[in-house]
Amino acid sequence: MQRRTFIKNSTLTVISVSAFGALNWNGKNFEGDTPTTTDILGPFYRPNSPLRSNLRLANTKGIPIVLKGHIFKEDRKTPIHNALVEIWHCDENQVYDNTSDEYKYRGGQRTKTDGKYEFKSILPVPYKADPMDESSWRPSHIHMRVSVPNQQDLITQLYFKGEKYVNTDKWASDPKAVNRILSITKNNSGESEIIFNVIMSREIPLDKKAYEKVTGLYDVGKGNFCEFIKNDDLLFMKYNGQLVASLKYIGNNTFEGGIEFPKVTFDLQKDGGVKAVINWTNTETDNGIKYLKYNEK
Repeated sequence: MQRRTFIKNSTLTVISVSAFGALNWNGKNFEGDTPTTTDILGPFYRPNSPLRSNLRLANTKGIPIVLKGHIFKEDRKTPIHNALVEIWHCDENQVYDNTSDEYKYRGGQRTKTDGKYEFKSILPVPYKADPMDESSWRPSHIHMRVSVPNQQDLITQLYFKGEKYVNTDKWASDPKAVNRILSITKNNSGESEIIFNVIMSREIPLDKKAYEKVTGLYDVGKGNFCEFIKNDDLLFMKYNGQLVASLKYIGNNTFEGGIEFPKVTFDLQKDGGVKAVINWTNTETDNGIKYLKYNEK
């Protein structure tokens, strides 16, 4: 079936990919070198984490770290003031705090006028994503989201050089992640320090009606359901109630996750119905039907 135009008589151009990479100081300002792509959201994102810069807990046995950097516009030199930077990661026992009111090892902060952010936390440890699968070990990593009005939201993960599982992890070993495998150095206070400077990309917003047409609950068969929810300029995806991915629009009625998958293509029907083709991998696909038809007003 030939796919219909996503929004008739509207401009749904491709959103350029958020970029981040190493930055160099030229004596007057920072200059970027190698922008790269985003990473997957992962299943453990919790919105509305507390605004705070110190995430360390008393009596932790984790290795203290400082994570800091600057947030820049797409010109790679203009700092962004008041950008919201959120991070989250597991503790020294491989556990994410997904339920408590303490939001352990989760926090956000607004950047200063120079675009700077700085968190104190501990170094997360590797963990096995599937207890029954030895090949599912994930290397130490820190999740990050950067939200700025009029800039494409950035969702990514930071990895560390010398980690045992970096070369075997599906996402860390992806060529697009090369500039997010970071060195851990010592600062003047003797603490372990990680520097990550971010370059945001220009936002090309989707028409509001596009989101109205595709957001909602979809039946993908066998008692399974996918829900798509607008979140800033991203499309969040829930599978059976669990948040599993953030998607950005890439053109041709298609939204894509951080590193290629999942990829979702929407097909708008003449009768107001909407179908979603969800590609989890190159070979694994679900087809969903939206519960309610879109009523054109």
